[in-house]
Amino acid sequence: TRQALDAMSDERDVHRLVSRFANCFDLKAWDELASCLAESLYTDYSELRGTPPETMARERFVELRRLALQDLQTHHLAGNCEIALDGEQGAVRVSMVIYRKSRAGEVLNTHCLYMLGVTRTAGSWRISSIVQKVFWSDGDPAIHRGIVQST
Repeated sequence: TRQALDAMSDERDVHRLVSRFANCFDLKAWDELASCLAESLYTDYSELRGTPPETMARERFVELRRLALQDLQTHHLAGNCEIALDGEQGAVRVSMVIYRKSRAGEVLNTHCLYMLGVTRTAGSWRISSIVQKVFWSDGDPAIHRGIVQST
């Protein structure tokens, strides 16, 4: 039926969005990363970064990621993608391993689950919220500028 085809098309589009989102970090494709995001988004990276949850403009989100990751090689591997859509809104759970390496060869690798909110705006799906649940990290958190260092 047409409704089933539309649902499959939406799910495919959201899956592609999640993949593009992850790849943009590794390619340092900051403008393309911005195109994955709603104008404003809720973020909660408190388990990794030690920062409180907040709502911010997409431009601020992208700039914060650029500053934190510009000196690191990264590789975001996404899998186990569960997508639940309801009209113009949706929820995605995706497992991710984020490999990070400094110029000096130090590493910080994080195994986590992202819970993403997605919204369809003007016919395109965008990420409107990001909550990261960290299972564990290996390596040196000092190489990541986005992590609040405790004193």
